[in-house]
Amino acid sequence: MNMKRHIIFPVVLAALTAATVIGCGFFKKNRLFIYNWTYYTPDSVIEQFEKEYKVKVIYDEFASNEDMFAKLKAGGSGYDIVFPSGDYVSIMIQQNMLEKIDKSKLSNLKNIDPAVLRKATYDPNMDYSVPYYYGAAGVLVNTAKVPNFERSWSIFGRADLRNRMTMLDDMREVMGDALAYLGHSVNTKNPAHIAAARDLINNSWKPNLTKFDAEAFGKGYANGDFWVVQGYAEVVFEEIADNAQLMRDTVYFVPKEGGPAYLDSMCILKGSKNIDLAHKFIDFIHRPEVYAEFADIFGFPATANIPARQLKTGDAWYSENDLVNTELKDDLGPALDLYNDAWNSIRVGK
Repeated sequence: MNMKRHIIFPVVLAALTAATVIGCGFFKKNRLFIYNWTYYTPDSVIEQFEKEYKVKVIYDEFASNEDMFAKLKAGGSGYDIVFPSGDYVSIMIQQNMLEKIDKSKLSNLKNIDPAVLRKATYDPNMDYSVPYYYGAAGVLVNTAKVPNFERSWSIFGRADLRNRMTMLDDMREVMGDALAYLGHSVNTKNPAHIAAARDLINNSWKPNLTKFDAEAFGKGYANGDFWVVQGYAEVVFEEIADNAQLMRDTVYFVPKEGGPAYLDSMCILKGSKNIDLAHKFIDFIHRPEVYAEFADIFGFPATANIPARQLKTGDAWYSENDLVNTELKDDLGPALDLYNDAWNSIRVGK
């Protein structure tokens, strides 16, 4: 997750969060409040939904699962639908943060790829979540600046690229990259593996990074500050869409060692005031023509919706085959503390 993602989305009342809007008493009906990753639902899809159902979508964004979860736990509610990755779906189910899905209201569940659904071991019957997108973060390289490189996470160990690279400010993504590079599962609970990943990042990768960044890496890449970024293809390609030369020079790849994949899902938050409308939105997304539009706009393969694959008209930045060596992030349970300690060491110093 992800997201996981110029803002092309209808961010209404940008100075206010959805919770603030509700608290002030505005828009008490015919509004759907969505909390989603940046760069993750096209304007055209939102606008179609608004027109068909004669409603207004209030769209707020987050840059990482950790940010989303912290905001919700701190009382940032008022949202109807949220888009967590699988490990956080599991956590949110356990903490009673989600409403049950009424599958009788969803006619398009039949379109979801069973192979993707089988990966949702945290909620295989879609009791609390409906798959939105299955993908992975990778690496984007400006080949005009970096003509020779290996399609490996080892690129972040290159001192000749120091201060021209960023990685996501996302614990499970970056730790997962290091674990995969070292030959370990992204879900390992072995303290020695986790410590080795921490040390690799601190000693080999971090010294070459400008920063950890989950929000502005696309813009930084577009303006030439960064030549190599770990992140989401759709974010960077959206930012450079008007730069034909940079579009030609940019290569995206999922490193050969694999790494974390994400399965982001649509979930209805406990206490939603618009549950029926939330179900309508979830079902709307999985109409094949809508899902195909979503995938085409972002250059995605239509991983989660089978009939949408026949309706896609555009190319994708990567294919399902590029995800073969990746691994979904699981809920780590108590072992999450080991990752938090390692990440704290990385983010604040050795």
